[in-house]
Amino acid sequence: MPKTKTDIVMRDFLLGIIRLHILHHAQQEPVFGLELIRELATHGYELSPGTLYPILHTLESHGFLESEKQVVEGKVRKYYRATAAGIEALETGRTQVLELLHEIGLDAQKREGQA
Repeated sequence: MPKTKTDIVMRDFLLGIIRLHILHHAQQEPVFGLELIRELATHGYELSPGTLYPILHTLESHGFLESEKQVVEGKVRKYYRATAAGIEALETGRTQVLELLHEIGLDAQKREGQA
C-alpha cells in the first residue's frame, strides 16, 4: 500500500515524539533498548529494534545521549543516559509540544465550541 503525504508527515511527527519520550526516560535513569521498546508499547508505539536502535544511535551521535556497556546475565547491554544537551532538547521539545497542543488542541476546541 503506497504511503500518502499525510502518512509521511505523521510518521515524522511521531518519530519526533518518540525521541522526546526516549530523552524523558533517559533523563530519569539509564535505559536500554528492549526496555524502551516495552515502555513505548504501553503508549501505543510499536517499534521494532530496527527502528529503535537507529534512533538511539542518532541521538547518541548528536550528543543527546551517552551510553555505557554493562554485562547483565552474561550478555552485554548498552545503557543510555541523557546528556546535558539531551535534557536541554527535552525541555525545548516539551515547551514546543505544549504550545502546539494549546494551539491546535485545547484552544482550537474551545474556539470551535464558541462558534
